Amino acid sequence: MTGRSLLIKLNSLGEEQDPTTYLKECITVLTNYLVDKVPGRDLVGLRIRNTENVQDKVVGISLLRRDQLKADVVCSVLGKVIQSNARFALTDHLEVHLDRVSMPAGNGGVKTKGRSLDLLSAIKKCIVLVKAAFLCLNHASITAMAGVNNDSKYVSYRHGWCLEEPVEELLNSFDVDLSNGGGFKELQQFQQYISDYKIIVFDGLYLDRVMFSGNFLSAKKLYLLYDRDSGHYNVITNLKGAMAKRYICNGCDTLYDHTHKCDKICSLCTATPPCTKDQSKYCCTCNRWFLREVFPESSNSQSERQGSLSVETSMPKLFLFGNI
Repeated sequence: MTGRSLLIKLNSLGEEQDPTTYLKECITVLTNYLVDKVPGRDLVGLRIRNTENVQDKVVGISLLRRDQLKADVVCSVLGKVIQSNARFALTDHLEVHLDRVSMPAGNGGVKTKGRSLDLLSAIKKCIVLVKAAFLCLNHASITAMAGVNNDSKYVSYRHGWCLEEPVEELLNSFDVDLSNGGGFKELQQFQQYISDYKIIVFDGLYLDRVMFSGNFLSAKKLYLLYDRDSGHYNVITNLKGAMAKRYICNGCDTLYDHTHKCDKICSLCTATPPCTKDQSKYCCTCNRWFLREVFPESSNSQSERQGSLSVETSMPKLFLFGNI
């Protein structure tokens, strides 16, 4: 539970002013100020204490939804207190405390629109910010490969430590000029060099903004996040967590919550690329066709099962009536 407190004192009532109208106007301004920027789903309540008459009890208004805390409700409670307690005066110094209870939103994930990557990396641990100002593509790729391979140095790479030597080795191993950054051409060259991995680059945290997708046959996938504002590459260690989705298709890397149809995987065995009719196999035991290799039982086990079946069928059934 959070809140905010104010110490106020209302001005004296003018000769031509109506007390009820004046009190309602003051309470309206006060409540609007207190509940400003409070989401409509949250619960709020008020506690009003007279600091000059410390023996008076605190006037409380129970928790209500933000839109239900109106000036009429507060005025009704204060009116009853003023009628029953002559010492309680609105012209005294009053301490007003707003209690706020944040209610769950149920959005399914952290909203990413309008938030910087620095803030998102603190909220979502599956986003790793590359701290190197130069050669960020190499730093991001090495960090992502260490995470995929469960390398013992992954934790150090994640914090930006011990990366100078592997980055230098990667630069010397293939002929790609990254002095002006890594664009689409450099990504293609880099993908050809590390053909055992599949590089997937997202332009921000948007599902439909895939800048680059490399070798789709590889099961080792390096998810990189490109920040267009700073022109910087970062790492995504868990794509479902970063995009706030429940499932991901291994064939086309589409994220979804319910169902998804993909023409890049087999509908029967989920193989990539999908099986064709030329690869179908016939199973004599099941008397069915399959789109992948079938491993039938051994001939001995089949003969044993058939033998036991013949023995069972050949034995006569005995029906006993009474005691022998």
